[in-house]
Amino acid sequence: MKTEIHRLRCSPPGTIHELRVLRFGTPGARPKATIQAALHADETPALLVAQALRDLLQQLEDSGALLGEVVLVPAANPVGLGQHLLGRHEGRFDLRDGINFNRGHANLADRAQLLLQGRLGSDPQTNVMLVRQALLDAAQSLQSQTLAEDLKQALLLLAIDSDVVLDLHCDSQAVVHLYALPQHEPLAVELGALLGARAVLLASDSGDGPFDEACSRPWVQLQERFAAHPIPAACFASTVELRGECDTDLAQAQADASALVAFLRRQGLVAGEPGALPAAQCRPTTLAASEPVTAPHAGAVVFHVRPGDHLSAGDAIATLVEIDTGHHTVLRVQSDGVMYACISTRWAAAGQRLAKVAGSTLMRTGKLLSA
Repeated sequence: MKTEIHRLRCSPPGTIHELRVLRFGTPGARPKATIQAALHADETPALLVAQALRDLLQQLEDSGALLGEVVLVPAANPVGLGQHLLGRHEGRFDLRDGINFNRGHANLADRAQLLLQGRLGSDPQTNVMLVRQALLDAAQSLQSQTLAEDLKQALLLLAIDSDVVLDLHCDSQAVVHLYALPQHEPLAVELGALLGARAVLLASDSGDGPFDEACSRPWVQLQERFAAHPIPAACFASTVELRGECDTDLAQAQADASALVAFLRRQGLVAGEPGALPAAQCRPTTLAASEPVTAPHAGAVVFHVRPGDHLSAGDAIATLVEIDTGHHTVLRVQSDGVMYACISTRWAAAGQRLAKVAGSTLMRTGKLLSA
């Protein structure tokens, strides 16, 4: 294991922000995987899984079983880790401007396209190498003006040339669920089966530039723009939501880390027989068909189901109690599906998203992820 310390630029005078990076295996070896934890900083289950994964990767490296290169970022957001407001940790949003740390990551397709003009040929693997270098050069050319922008650039530079990118998060209260591109559905299903995911959500563009799409979408866009040249979608990236923010169990973290190693083994990064794939606990659905349940007015929330429960169209998911009048508003779902996440507090502001259901019949457009 090699440890790198990346000092972030744009820090205020007198302060230092550092990104700690652990590298396992042979530098430059293929396949390459980059795994980062807690881009929203306060996602403790992801931080624990990263710690367990560090130990497993060290054991694999020591035994000679690590065939590729794995880059592990155990805490992907040192900026958010230091943000506290009125006694509460706020890691999801940059307190400087309110921007979500997992939104607005650069789309490198346009820059890479300019660098690739006249260079691609008929050999897919040669094209993959050219695209990877173009994406790296495009990421290197980004200009950062804020600390958060510099962090986003540093993370992209670590991951953009990877075969596998896993961005480990957690939700408020949730079961395991993950996001990926439709082009990578087989791999997403495989990863979901190993982790016991209850929802696998697919979107070609969620509308807000999350980190996983910043790594994987340029390949699909470049495929479309250079249709005369074969370009495989050579970067599988997924946002992995490891249950809820209070699900901090050491045995569970170890099991999740083992599942991620099993996935890496199936992708050729780890020696050994992959073994049988566990039965999937869900079918993949489109993110556009997911149903956000929102509060029509402020009030106390009483949920009637728990994350992981299946709902049929018309079922009551929660009751919203108006405190001034005592009026009860029953909130019902429009589509069959699994409630895969809900808020951890029980007081709702008007318009607040309370829960998410992995449905199959709705078709939303625009920004599909929560704020």
